[in-house]
Amino acid sequence: MTKRRDRESVPEPQVSASGESAKETPLEALAGICSVLVIGLFVLEFLCQNMVIPSGSMEKTLLIGDHLLVDHITFSPASPWMPLVHHRDPQRGDIVVFLRPAPEPEPDADGNPVYLTLVKRLIGMPGDHIHLRDGTVFINGVAQPLPTEGIETPPLPPSERAYVDDFPSVLPTVEDSHGAVTPWVVDLPNHIENGDLVVPPGKYFMMGDHRHASLDSRFWGFVPRENVLGRPLFNYWSFKTPHDQEDKKGLVNQVAWMAHVALHFFTDTRWSRTLHRVR
Repeated sequence: MTKRRDRESVPEPQVSASGESAKETPLEALAGICSVLVIGLFVLEFLCQNMVIPSGSMEKTLLIGDHLLVDHITFSPASPWMPLVHHRDPQRGDIVVFLRPAPEPEPDADGNPVYLTLVKRLIGMPGDHIHLRDGTVFINGVAQPLPTEGIETPPLPPSERAYVDDFPSVLPTVEDSHGAVTPWVVDLPNHIENGDLVVPPGKYFMMGDHRHASLDSRFWGFVPRENVLGRPLFNYWSFKTPHDQEDKKGLVNQVAWMAHVALHFFTDTRWSRTLHRVR
């Protein structure tokens, strides 16, 4: 005997009085869109964000015009509501996104200090002894390879070369360190032992891979652990961008740049860097 299938276990499609399938109402469609937006905003705000590289301080690791997806989770403190997520502290050699400890010279419209979001490589951990000799970085007495081999570096003026290449033997002044913040100029000698800069507890020393084109911890000091925002995951889009594009302000320049991107999207996109992992 063939068993009769329970008809109640098979869902019937909802139909209207006219026999047609029920359609989604405008309110239901709006609710669906809002749900997607909320999830997207949550991901961008708490889990990851996008970042555009505006300068050449990290060449050739990162190029001007690289668009990065930044992970906010790995370097954040462990949370009980996300027990399965891997957390860790930044380590030497990591590329790190952080808030610069020194504020901008001009506050915002409300008078609050403005802190730039930067991306550099973590060179010094707490307790590390760091110095530069003739442009070579020494960490705890061990010379580090130059990450920008093959990049043409323009010659620096003698005053800048003495500080950039032989740090910290020559102390900076506000004039010869590109506007170095006065508190760091005063505090720097307190961290020098036998010609080495010693990184204090809870702080990191950051440098750009393109050392002669990077305004980094040599100029504004150590980065506190709480200033660390995350790490770049991968480059989701890279577009050829002039070195001075960041300096071009105003609506006219922005519209002109948007038109340029639209016209040259296929020819000036660096397709080989698309989905390129940052390391």
